[in-house]
Amino acid sequence: MTAAPTDISTDGAVGAFVAFTHALRAAGLSIGPDRAQSFLDATARLDAGERRHAYWAGRATLCSGADDFIVYDKTFERWFTAEDRKPAELPQVPTRYVTQAEIGAEGDGGEASENRLVAVLASAEDVLRHRDIAGLSGIERQHLSRLFAGLDVTPPLRRSRRRTRYRRGDIDPARTVRDQLRRAGEPGPLRYRREQQRTRRIVLLIDVSGSMEAYADSLLRLAHRVVSAAPRSTEVFTLGTRLTRVTAALRIKDPDDALRVAGQAVPDWSGGTRLGETLRAFVDRWGQRGVARGSVIVIASDGWERGDTALLGEQVHRLQRLAHLVLWSNPHRGKAGYAPIQGGIAAVLPYLDQLVAGHSLDAFAELLELISDA
Repeated sequence: MTAAPTDISTDGAVGAFVAFTHALRAAGLSIGPDRAQSFLDATARLDAGERRHAYWAGRATLCSGADDFIVYDKTFERWFTAEDRKPAELPQVPTRYVTQAEIGAEGDGGEASENRLVAVLASAEDVLRHRDIAGLSGIERQHLSRLFAGLDVTPPLRRSRRRTRYRRGDIDPARTVRDQLRRAGEPGPLRYRREQQRTRRIVLLIDVSGSMEAYADSLLRLAHRVVSAAPRSTEVFTLGTRLTRVTAALRIKDPDDALRVAGQAVPDWSGGTRLGETLRAFVDRWGQRGVARGSVIVIASDGWERGDTALLGEQVHRLQRLAHLVLWSNPHRGKAGYAPIQGGIAAVLPYLDQLVAGHSLDAFAELLELISDA
């Protein structure tokens, strides 16, 4: 690759910056049009004639994380300078600080405030938790897969008809009378009881059609995390052109092995979408027979329906009458400007308890909180 001139303040600077993004993409970085535009906007706001401004503008907008820095530094050196300098000679990332001011303190703080400076460094994991899964690179997806183990899963509870002994609550007449009979009828302390609690069933219905291909792997990892926390009360099915139960596969302890077995069991991976028909198959075969009754139902799909949207709305209505709670996780819900006007989503919206985002790890954590609160 031919090195560009060191002077990047010429009239052809924009063209050099655009070509630089192509060079980074050829070097292996995942750079889409949005990141390239952000880079151009950043250089337009800064003095592009200064090399360090162009360097930090690109590093802030074109790098996904620390794994990209080495490739970025080498490409920047080859592209914007003719000198054979090492990336280590580039300026180091400055540490940003904020001052913790005491309530009621007078003046500007002086040395006391300087001693309470706290370094603020962006956490790569925190950034990754909020990013759209569809835009992650391969390395970022591998790192994200390890973060699923940190998701907090608290299965929801429900009241049971059975009662158990307790130190307070409702009076237990049977136990109280038996105790008095053992004492030959003499009065004694009252015995109490309370209702037992059981784990409420969770049912995950995951769309694995072509339009959900970028999210299907992460959704199955989320399902594996839920199954690991509540293996006896969680059921997982995939939706596409047919209905497939993958609960047994996701009970495998290792998540990678579980996803591999689940993938082998799904015949319609990245295929078409017939949500209405597959949901009808679920309700007829599983839902009415007890799986959906009193359960928390989570449908993870973008709502793209090639079939009859009226059928889709009818089946979700049937689920609503059976289930305790029906949640729909849509990856487009968390994006700016989204409105639930698509045919499939518009048909099911009246029968949903809540339509939530499903595009990032942080959105998955919020979904798990809704499930546990049920």
